[in-house]
Amino acid sequence: MAKRKESGLELIASFPWPVGFVLGIVAYVAIRYGVGWYMSSVNSPLAQSFGKIASSGIYTPIAWFVLAVCWLGAIISFVRRCHRKHLLETQTGLDSLRKMSWCEFEMLVGEAFRRQGYAVSETGLGGPDGGIDLVLRKDGKNTLVQCKQWKTQRVDVKVVREMFGLLMDRGAAAVKIVAIGDYTADARRFAKGKAIELISGETLLTMVREVQTSTTASTLPASHSFTKAVTPQAITSTNPTCPNCESSMIKRFNRKTQEAFWGCVKYPSCRGTKAVENQDYLSGSTKSSQ
Repeated sequence: MAKRKESGLELIASFPWPVGFVLGIVAYVAIRYGVGWYMSSVNSPLAQSFGKIASSGIYTPIAWFVLAVCWLGAIISFVRRCHRKHLLETQTGLDSLRKMSWCEFEMLVGEAFRRQGYAVSETGLGGPDGGIDLVLRKDGKNTLVQCKQWKTQRVDVKVVREMFGLLMDRGAAAVKIVAIGDYTADARRFAKGKAIELISGETLLTMVREVQTSTTASTLPASHSFTKAVTPQAITSTNPTCPNCESSMIKRFNRKTQEAFWGCVKYPSCRGTKAVENQDYLSGSTKSSQ
């Protein structure tokens, strides 16, 4: 798959907006004053002559042009950042995910991973049809992400095989496939035991809910048959880690017994659970299974 050519403006817009702002100032000073100063200091009559010409301000229009491009990229980056934040904070269920365009869906997924501590590159190599949409970087490792905003069709094994091939070709640490719907049984069997994480719509909602800064528990539907609610206290820095995959866990409630327990945020791909030793809402010890 050929990599899309990226313009200088797109490259600057992909950085955090303060980077583009500072880069513009540095580039302006370097072109407007630095070139002439450097050439004048070189021990060469030709270079010194060129330095005098540069110092006269002949490159000033170029310096202003580069400054404008960098600051325009910074503005685009800032607007995109605000849009990503709005997308993530306003999600309340699968219906809101389905209403987004494929581009907004990729931005939402990227923002969710960004808030989990990843450095995110929005590559968008495949457009709405597939490919590597995001590259996550954390602890010196790269993870490839493909986003599937298919509203009705389940992701089949062919997609998973293609991403596994890209994982091997790029030498990445892992692959994540994010979909609004679910995956076929063949797709899950192929991914089992490999560095491939299949994130369904329900799992994505849980992940988004965990990183939202404003709590919307009252508007979120129950994700699974045993789940009663996800309360503000369920998402704290003191939450335990999953004994199976070491991901974070959230507090869930068994609908039949009304008992609380810790469940892995990656359910149903991971079914790790832990008992809640001190019940915040219910008395007695809890020990439930997914």
